[in-house]
Amino acid sequence: MPDPARPLTGHCILVVEDEYLIAMDLKRWLSEAGATVTGPVPSVDQALDLIDDGGLTAAVLDVNLGDGSTIYPLAARLGDLGVPYLFATGDVKASDADAYSSRPRLTKPYLEAELVRAVVELIAGPAPTW
Repeated sequence: MPDPARPLTGHCILVVEDEYLIAMDLKRWLSEAGATVTGPVPSVDQALDLIDDGGLTAAVLDVNLGDGSTIYPLAARLGDLGVPYLFATGDVKASDADAYSSRPRLTKPYLEAELVRAVVELIAGPAPTW
């Protein structure tokens, strides 16, 4: 029986976040929920190197990264690979870009419970429409 305190057990989650303290919180929160965390990494290039290994269940992505770049090239690659992802960002307008406006998102600041619930829902996928 799954442990309700660790709903992400058995899942590998990529974290891309350029703010060090936020990245460490994300890693801790996801790990405490049972996930294996890949990263966190602060750039698209580093993340692209990690996803080629496969095995990811989902990803949590900041939209605007410190070097002025955005996460969209990585989001496109994750989409091609069929890896679900959500945006965890303080820039709501940035994640409203046409191609990504329907993606799940958390608006900073968010709480640990909100993050874990959002990732659990992301992994579960959309409810069936019968």
